[in-house]
Amino acid sequence: MIIYRDEDIVAINKPAGLLVHPSLIDKYETESAMHIVRDMLGQLVYPVHRLDKPTSGILLFGLSADVAKKLGEAFMSREVEKKYWGLVRGFTEEHEVINYPLKDLWDKMTDKKKSKQQEAKEAITEYKLLEKVEIDVPVRPHPTSRYSLLEITPLTGRSRQIRRHMKHIFHHMIGDHQHGDGFHNRILAEKFGLNRLMLHAKELSFVHPTTGQEMNLKANLHDDFTNLLLKLGFKTVI
Repeated sequence: MIIYRDEDIVAINKPAGLLVHPSLIDKYETESAMHIVRDMLGQLVYPVHRLDKPTSGILLFGLSADVAKKLGEAFMSREVEKKYWGLVRGFTEEHEVINYPLKDLWDKMTDKKKSKQQEAKEAITEYKLLEKVEIDVPVRPHPTSRYSLLEITPLTGRSRQIRRHMKHIFHHMIGDHQHGDGFHNRILAEKFGLNRLMLHAKELSFVHPTTGQEMNLKANLHDDFTNLLLKLGFKTVI
């Protein structure tokens, strides 16, 4: 689970379905990455950024409040580069920059005092096509199904930005039950065993808050992600 550790930071490869930290939104979930890593190291850890529960991949913690604060500021000022791999429906462009403002998501549990009347904020996502496949499974009204594997770089950090931007361009993220295409999700679950959101935080680049070293951390795809790609005929992961 741990992919990097020094005196100031620790990074893990979070599995899909695990919360980053306890949340009122999922109050019956007893496990979180923060508590697991705390117990592994025998010390407090401080999350500095978020990954949605269904998203897997690299997650960074500070080992002190001061280090976490510095890293959090780097994320806020867009000094951290994040790269994801994601599987979407359809054949995408080879390269695209999606510049489409998004409103903050409103939650009835945690945002009771927040106004629902908000202006959309700048949100920019860039992607490049890694590989595409077409399989002999009809999805109405088409006689086949098409899928694209993307390397995705969010240039801003809005809530569920990647998933919402993919929906905006009609290339819904596979396995996304909130913003995705339910018909594709059901077909892939029934025929190929899809059981997760097909979004993985693969790479994180930043300046170490203490040493000033350029850091480039990578998290391998989990087996449940890789196995579905192989079943669909993708070669990129071989």
